[in-house]
Amino acid sequence: MITGQDWLSAFPIRPATDAVDALRESWRILAAQPRAHFHPGMKEPTLTKALKAYVENVTARERGLLGMWAAEGVLHNIDLETAKLTQERRTDIVYGWNDDTRRIELVFEFKKVGRQKSHRTHYLREKGLGRFVTGIYSRRQAVAAMVGILIDTEDEVVPPLRDALADASLVAELKIRPTAAGSSYERPSVLFSTADFDTEHERDPDLAPSHGTIRVAHFFLAFGYPTSTKKPAKS
Repeated sequence: MITGQDWLSAFPIRPATDAVDALRESWRILAAQPRAHFHPGMKEPTLTKALKAYVENVTARERGLLGMWAAEGVLHNIDLETAKLTQERRTDIVYGWNDDTRRIELVFEFKKVGRQKSHRTHYLREKGLGRFVTGIYSRRQAVAAMVGILIDTEDEVVPPLRDALADASLVAELKIRPTAAGSSYERPSVLFSTADFDTEHERDPDLAPSHGTIRVAHFFLAFGYPTSTKKPAKS
């Protein structure tokens, strides 16, 4: 059984990094200019389905990635006595592969995020990051990814989002394990050089890997042209 921080040295970081890099490259290409069906006004599922299709059909093939890509995968919980489905969730994008001893699924959860407090709530709480804590996302997986789609500038979005993680009630809700320095996030990320920061969360035993926590890397993707939620001043 892997315990403590031993899991980090045992985690197959190379294929995970390959998947992250392929996804980021696909985003860079699709978001380089406004497209009729890929732009900041599109809903998250539309953007992530297009991104998954591009990375699977183009970038992953070019890079020789052999894992499986999926979008809008359906997850269920079931009552074992009655067979009633008790919970249903859909993951945005998943990259799955096998190593010698296990199957790994790297889940990417996408959220459009701007400068407003409501956007930070959308990203951090039960419909965003919370799904990796109390929900059924990434069951028994050690690593996952939150991806913020920036619709305001990074400076307007990311620092306030990190600051929000200092809130004691949010720390408790997300079951955040503090770093050695007492922070609620690790920056820079210890998982991926392209991630802005990591958070580590306690999980219930039926959802957690053997060491008891999941580490979530937080990425932020911008469009290749200016975007803003600010309303233009009236003349």
